[in-house]
Amino acid sequence: MQSTTSIRPPFTFETAVAKVRAAEDAWNSRDPHRVSLAYSDDSEWRNRSQFVRGREQIREFLADKWEKELEYRLTKSLWSFTDNKIAVRFQYEYHNADGQWYRAYGNELWEFDDEGLMQRRDASINDVAIEEVQRKFHWSAPGPRPEDDAGIPNVA
Repeated sequence: MQSTTSIRPPFTFETAVAKVRAAEDAWNSRDPHRVSLAYSDDSEWRNRSQFVRGREQIREFLADKWEKELEYRLTKSLWSFTDNKIAVRFQYEYHNADGQWYRAYGNELWEFDDEGLMQRRDASINDVAIEEVQRKFHWSAPGPRPEDDAGIPNVA
């Protein structure tokens, strides 16, 4: 498995898919430090209505997120790419402290520097309350999505 930082622009279809999967695996670790290493020191995020800048704020944001979003499981797929940009669609499931399950649907726009670090991330996300029986993601968490789980298909 490649790390998120070992895959650098310019992207091909294969390297863009690998970059997306490496990011998915990192996020499924639920380790804010590990995830933050994929971002440049001055990375800028828009996540829903929140604006985050730099690795330290990214780590704080993710630690807070995963304290609230319990049993988090994520799948991402490539939507489009250019030399140093990738567009991704994703879904993730989690429950809150009261046991209510949600599925989040979203899109992300990523921009990378020459070292393969993400310098910009814009995310639009909608949460939908679901019943536990409606869940689609059942692999052991934290941890990567199993290779034999189709997730959501990449767009060729």
